[in-house]
Amino acid sequence: MKNKSSVFKVIVLATILVLPGFLYYLLQEKGTNRYRPLNIMGPKQVAGTFHTKRGKKIPDTIYHHIRDFKLLSSTGDSIGLSADSSRVAVVNFFYKNCKSFCPQMNTQMARVVAEYSKNKMLKFYSITVDPEKDNQEALKAYAQTYQANPKKWSFLTGNKDLIFDLAKKDFLVDAFDTQTDGEIIHSPMLILVDSKNRIRGYYDSTSKEQVDKLIDEIKVLVTEELRNTPISYY
Repeated sequence: MKNKSSVFKVIVLATILVLPGFLYYLLQEKGTNRYRPLNIMGPKQVAGTFHTKRGKKIPDTIYHHIRDFKLLSSTGDSIGLSADSSRVAVVNFFYKNCKSFCPQMNTQMARVVAEYSKNKMLKFYSITVDPEKDNQEALKAYAQTYQANPKKWSFLTGNKDLIFDLAKKDFLVDAFDTQTDGEIIHSPMLILVDSKNRIRGYYDSTSKEQVDKLIDEIKVLVTEELRNTPISYY
């Protein structure tokens, strides 16, 4: 009996000693493999620098970034997406007198805002492509129709040339002033942007399923941000 008891104690002790290391291995090796970050959208090129992963030298990649810019908000503040702001953003382009998909687009945007109303990592930006008509006061009234909290969801206006340039060159979406019937062609996409001002996803606001996907993939991006740079947002 004593021999059996001794053997049992040895087994228990060995298990206690080995189990933490085994769990660490699972978390570091297996867990990491199951985590798939979102793609980084836009043009990219190979850099002349390298980083090391598991003993292998891997070339660094230069990804497309949205420039640092400032526009005027409906509250009169100068607002933009600052590089390395440590926040995730959702951006869309619209205009107040749009008769096609803009009302549906911002209704869907409001749904996403409501889903993440208490998450301080997220900010939402709606940029008008008709700044000549959509001045600060017009946007303030428009924002109220969606009961938008200006601390969470900003409606932005500014220089028309800059806005169209941002849409095409930075956010990589369409924006064309047709000069007929006041119609402006622009994208229905909701655009997900990470804390480094890189585009991580496009979601068609005319599709509920696509917006549902955005809501889910925001969680993936937030997890990635917290893994890389754990920061307090209070």
